[in-house]
Amino acid sequence: MVTVGRISNKEHMVKLRGVKHEGKVYFSRHLPDSDWFKNIIKNQKVAVTFQGIRYSGIAEVITDEALNQKISHLKYPGEERANEKRVSVEITLYE
Repeated sequence: MVTVGRISNKEHMVKLRGVKHEGKVYFSRHLPDSDWFKNIIKNQKVAVTFQGIRYSGIAEVITDEALNQKISHLKYPGEERANEKRVSVEITLYE
């Protein structure tokens, strides 16, 4: 995923494990302390690359705890960490 730096205003790329669910892409992490997460709070415009194709998108922080839990279980199926509380972002992609 590519975010725009909240301080530098430059693009920053980070490799993340995302999941697709009901036509959207989701990324999550245990704590909201990562740069990519903080960047999204400041600027919701992102880019995501799948199979060599780059898509633009808009990110939104998820506040629905049931959806956060669903994303964790999709991201870590059968793993204990799927039960950990996480913060997630929902990406609406545009071609």
